[in-house]
Amino acid sequence: MGLLSWIVVGLIAGWLAGKVMKGSGFGLLGDIIIGVVGALVGGWLADSVLGLGVGITGFNLTTILVAFCGAVIVLFVLRILRK
Repeated sequence: MGLLSWIVVGLIAGWLAGKVMKGSGFGLLGDIIIGVVGALVGGWLADSVLGLGVGITGFNLTTILVAFCGAVIVLFVLRILRK
């Protein structure tokens, strides 16, 4: 995946996860970082733990969903660590 695709997927996934988790938010750059980290976490979980083999394959709906799920997990962990 190209750098621009990572940024766009990260932005979408981070923004969606921020809306679902209803927090104060991390801003545009924070959403991108959380989304990209979420894509890595989600891809690892989907492939290694669940054995789905979907991973991060480009700019498509599956990639955004996997990144979104990973970003929600990352936000959940960040909120636990903040307290």
